Amino acid sequence: MSAPTAWTLLVATAALHLGFQLTVSALVYPALGDTHSAFEASHVRHSRRIAPLVGVVYAALLAGTGCVVTATSGGLRWVAVALTLAVLALTGLGAVPLHRRLAHGFDVPTFRRLQVVDALRTLAAGWLLAVAAFELLT
Repeated sequence: MSAPTAWTLLVATAALHLGFQLTVSALVYPALGDTHSAFEASHVRHSRRIAPLVGVVYAALLAGTGCVVTATSGGLRWVAVALTLAVLALTGLGAVPLHRRLAHGFDVPTFRRLQVVDALRTLAAGWLLAVAAFELLT
């Protein structure tokens, strides 16, 4: 695979991921936070419905990042790797444990921490798209 093709793939997968993150941040979590009286049931449905989508989006992001690592050289590929790892770490070490806590009932401080972790994931996703687009266009 050529370097431009690899960066194009990463731009596409990073854009997909950023769109997913923005949807979760702007629509899903606010709606979930409004379901105080039925939060547990809403959270269970949310977790069950979003899990397959998370798997597809994150697999695509890893594939795009992997293509950049194997097909390119230069420092920006390692920035892309670091940003992808940041997203994965924020998800696995931040969002997942917070979701597990919220599965037992709504808790305002835990939900606020989830929103902070989500904002950081969205920021990392935006930077990843910017780095990939910059490398592709220069």
